[in-house]
Amino acid sequence: MATPVLDKVEAESAASPYITVTFRIRRFNPEVSDEAQWQDFQIDIDPKERVLDGLHKIKWELDGSLTFRRSCAHGICGSDAMRINGRNRLACKTLIKDINPDKPITIEPIKGLTVQKDLIVDMEPFFQAYRDVMPFLVTSGNEPTRERLQSAEDRERFDDTTKCILCAACTSSCPVFWNDGQYFGPAAIVNAHRFIFDSRDEAAEQRLEILNDKDGVWRCRTTFNCTDACPRGIEVTKAIQEVKRALITRRF
Repeated sequence: MATPVLDKVEAESAASPYITVTFRIRRFNPEVSDEAQWQDFQIDIDPKERVLDGLHKIKWELDGSLTFRRSCAHGICGSDAMRINGRNRLACKTLIKDINPDKPITIEPIKGLTVQKDLIVDMEPFFQAYRDVMPFLVTSGNEPTRERLQSAEDRERFDDTTKCILCAACTSSCPVFWNDGQYFGPAAIVNAHRFIFDSRDEAAEQRLEILNDKDGVWRCRTTFNCTDACPRGIEVTKAIQEVKRALITRRF
């Protein structure tokens, strides 16, 4: 005859939301080997948890040497962009249940940037392209006596591209960027767009000339990978096309 204690344990076990999931992670440590290799980890996790939670569980309980970036864990900082089952995503916004946990979940660093260790890549080329497009408001004249006013309609013109969190998911999903690291990339163009179409800014022409370079906006092949990869839902390809159109018409 079953005891009440065992009945309670069995009932809790049956009601447990946890499932066993395999994380297949591409590991790379330059101090150990010049070649990357895949390593499997099996963990018990609630499918409603996020991939980032699974990575934390592996690092904190199974292998403290696993290396990856993360900060806010709420899809704002953009630091935990990685390839999950072959697609660029933020680990903190990707639920286990949404990516078929019955099969191994493959995790690897984003492409097109040099891997430094495990899931960490060198972001400096990405940020250099961002700096090169002058991602700041440029005005002339004396300091204003009041704020620089802007209509709601003028603000709406570039509202979409203000959402960029510099996660590099769009740029590192671009086939052109994979093959030519000199290409500015979608994120830099998106951030240039944000100021090119700002009615308060006075450096639109200068930014357009920067993007008119051979490694600029004309390298885009309109594959829409960048739009699909953006975790903030920015219409990246549309923004790139608007910059191209502005270069042709020179109307803002």
